[in-house]
Amino acid sequence: MTKPGNRVYPFELKLSAVQRYISGETRVALAKEFELSSPHLIAVWAMQYRAQGEEGLRPKPKGRPRKNPDTPPQQEPELQRLRRENERLRAEVAFLGKVNALRDREQR
Repeated sequence: MTKPGNRVYPFELKLSAVQRYISGETRVALAKEFELSSPHLIAVWAMQYRAQGEEGLRPKPKGRPRKNPDTPPQQEPELQRLRRENERLRAEVAFLGKVNALRDREQR
């Protein structure tokens, strides 16, 4: 059993291996027969199968789901926007006050 890297196994192979594993065959024998990189894969597939059924063994799309370009971006309510801006400005004023206090202390 050599490690070929990130292989993608077809759904039918996973399902067959899991069903035979659940029926009583050993992971090591199945891994050799299906030329899997590790017998642990069958245990992982079995957990997914028990938790989600056959859908758990199907390949998942990679990456972040795409946004629908037809939907316009939602505008946040004006009150929420103004409150966020007010909070930012308060933080800025507090920061500048501290900078001025430090500058005055250094000049003494």
